[in-house]
Amino acid sequence: MSKLNRRQAIGTGITTAAALSALSTGAYAAGDEVIKVGLVGCGGRGTGAADNVLHSAPNVVIHAVGDMFEAQAKSCQNRLQAIGKDDPKVRELGNKVDLPDERVFSGLDAYQKVIDSGVNYVILATPPGFRPLHIEAAIKAGKNLFTEKPVAVDGAGIRLCMKAYESANQKKLGVAAGTQRRHQASYIETIKQIQDGAIGDLITGRAYWNQGILWSRPRRENSSDLEYQCWNWYNFTWICGDHVVEQHVHNLDVLNWCFGEHPKAVTAMGGRSRNRPEFGHIFDFFSAELEYPGDRFCISQARQISNCHNAVTEFVTGTKGTSHVGSSMINGKSVLSAGARRNAVDPYVQEHTDLITSIRASNPINELKNVAESTLTAIMVREAAYSGQRITWEQALNSQKTYLDVSKLTLDMKMPEWQVAVPGTTRFA
Repeated sequence: MSKLNRRQAIGTGITTAAALSALSTGAYAAGDEVIKVGLVGCGGRGTGAADNVLHSAPNVVIHAVGDMFEAQAKSCQNRLQAIGKDDPKVRELGNKVDLPDERVFSGLDAYQKVIDSGVNYVILATPPGFRPLHIEAAIKAGKNLFTEKPVAVDGAGIRLCMKAYESANQKKLGVAAGTQRRHQASYIETIKQIQDGAIGDLITGRAYWNQGILWSRPRRENSSDLEYQCWNWYNFTWICGDHVVEQHVHNLDVLNWCFGEHPKAVTAMGGRSRNRPEFGHIFDFFSAELEYPGDRFCISQARQISNCHNAVTEFVTGTKGTSHVGSSMINGKSVLSAGARRNAVDPYVQEHTDLITSIRASNPINELKNVAESTLTAIMVREAAYSGQRITWEQALNSQKTYLDVSKLTLDMKMPEWQVAVPGTTRFA
């Protein structure tokens, strides 16, 4: 994979002063083409993404929703119908929620039913282990796509995503990803100035997502192995990727964005102290050294241990200074005025506005390569920590190691008995 060009590095290509002004004034995507949205994955993030798209542009309709669990799909239907009825901004934009029972799907094949329901814009918000399969299906069907991050949990999934990226380009489909910092005015302007030389040539960087333990769910009575692990998905690597992939991908994406390329190798360590069964087999912490081309090294931390110091942010250092990217500071000064900060548009809304604008302008953005590369960066950190090995980009991308083939899942199947990785014993291949 070649070094990212400027347009890819910026993500949506929003680099001009006019575009940044649009980000801070709430400009909406114009046009008469109706955006018929199908939502796959009806949990909190999926329902939130559907709410976001209803606030992003005019002529948007929520047309279908689907989830593995029927109760989730029905709950989402009710919540979105209330938003469509009661939210004044949604009504002002002329948007609506049209969700009759026959377009509320459930089961393992719900994603395909949503894709086939007559939509032209698919939101994917299932747990990450399903995402390569769903991305492939949406692009194959010719749908514009908003996919949550990360987009895979292993190298095989990344390879599927890279094929889908090429296919989306050929079909002129728009694809945006849930790496919302690439649609946030403060990050866009900060990284534009960094790439324009404000701190000279980049030398090193630091990225952090340190917080307390997030969540787990106990097994419900009469649930199958698969149902339980999908319900408690955050705690199983095959479906979550571990928190370094599911969460820390945001910060690693910022490093890749700043440097304009991905690391060539990773060395890492990690471990686990949580021992209750509902916490599956994921780690508590990861600490990594990322080797970028040109003998440039960055450090990364991702931790979920309660009652500890927390930090979720990024820094880079160059030959002429430093930037606290997460706070939009360059050499100790803010890159945005206080007014611009106050008036900034929610990036969770802006990412949909940018995608819809590009579709209606017949110049669709395609962020799938960016997010696939950042996801693989996070996978490298995980596998380096799990194994204790130094993992190169080529090893990670071409690895035949997979956790599960999600295309062959059945509700009653017996799942593997997952073991916690042991560095020095667990091997990566």
